[in-house]
Amino acid sequence: MAVYALADAVPSIDPTAYVHPDAVVIGNVRIGAQSSVWPGAVLRGDDGLIVIGARSSVQDGSVLHCTEELPTVVGDDAVIGHMVHLEGCTVEDGALVGNGAVVLHRAVICTGALVGSNAVVPAGMEVPTGAMALGVPAKLRLDAVKPGMISEPARIYVRRAEQYRRELRRLDG
Repeated sequence: MAVYALADAVPSIDPTAYVHPDAVVIGNVRIGAQSSVWPGAVLRGDDGLIVIGARSSVQDGSVLHCTEELPTVVGDDAVIGHMVHLEGCTVEDGALVGNGAVVLHRAVICTGALVGSNAVVPAGMEVPTGAMALGVPAKLRLDAVKPGMISEPARIYVRRAEQYRRELRRLDG
């Protein structure tokens, strides 16, 4: 894995977290217990703080950034899909951000909320618990998240990270 300090900002990665060798973690980044960061993901805490809670996944190709004033925070048991961009926002516990989505400054994805694939959540928007944010710009669909829609993918990625930690081996070098 490519983990870099930037001046005095040194990443903190829980020993039970899985960071794929092709992911990049830079600067003021904290990754919690049993969380996973997958190939091509970039977590760049150069201006401020990025926090990934416990048992959360940041999947392939996602980019997480922050500003001096606005940290990017992902809670526990959250799912950040493939090719997601998070910038200066909060994704609370047990929320899901679908593949290709963008979540911008000061947006809050509340506990148990879901951002649909390719949606753009504009600056300052709040996606309430149980709601889906769909489209560009995102529009809310209240009370649309069904039981298991988020918790099951979160559990799958905790198990997948355990498997990768045990079984992944490079064959070309």
